[in-house]
Amino acid sequence: MTTLILLEIRRALRNKKFMFFSVIYPPGLYLIIAGGADGARMPGMRLDMGMYYMVAMAAFGAMTAVLLGNAEQIAKERELGWVRQLRLTALPGRGYVGAKIAAAATVSLPSIVLVLLAGAVVKGVRLEVWQWAAIALSTWLGSFVFAALGVAIGYLATGDAVRPISMLCYFGLAFLGGLWMPLTILPQWVQNLADYVPTHAYAALGTAIEGGTGPHPKDVAVLLVYLALFVSGAAWLYRKDTRKA
Repeated sequence: MTTLILLEIRRALRNKKFMFFSVIYPPGLYLIIAGGADGARMPGMRLDMGMYYMVAMAAFGAMTAVLLGNAEQIAKERELGWVRQLRLTALPGRGYVGAKIAAAATVSLPSIVLVLLAGAVVKGVRLEVWQWAAIALSTWLGSFVFAALGVAIGYLATGDAVRPISMLCYFGLAFLGGLWMPLTILPQWVQNLADYVPTHAYAALGTAIEGGTGPHPKDVAVLLVYLALFVSGAAWLYRKDTRKA
């Protein structure tokens, strides 16, 4: 399993298109969105826009790496027969799924770090040392939820269908979770729905830490429920795919 994790990490790091969209794109997007918002606050928000979008884009970048990368890669491997070959080895099914989740979450770290660096160096965000560390750690741990979703989509969809399905989930979750714009400026029905969307709870981990407190237990609970749901779904789809093979 460790060998497979290292192999997956090296393969992702060699993919230039993947590295651009998952590592370089999020901090660049953060600087564009928050470029003219120094010190500006939105109604109902405790944080200025620079701080809000720093956390939002760190979450967005991590989700890009673990969701899109996992889903498309697994669908391609299924079509090429690589997953079938792995079943002939001593690696158990849970080892393959676990390796995919762990490798994807590891690759998300550079994106998180670069967005936080952009906030500190370019946008002048000032936080305590423990807050920087806590935001990085919580954003990384939260990305496991979306890594599991990526695995599930990879086993659910064929190679031709995986991209539109994963993109629909990706953009839909980003919008409904308030990663592109604060929920306070969106319609009330979107704000009500956001309470049950994992991306909202995911970003809320970091904004709570920026506000000087720890993550809210409700947000942690929401993410744990979705993690269990996505992992269970990925495991069931893997077993189903095994029976078909």
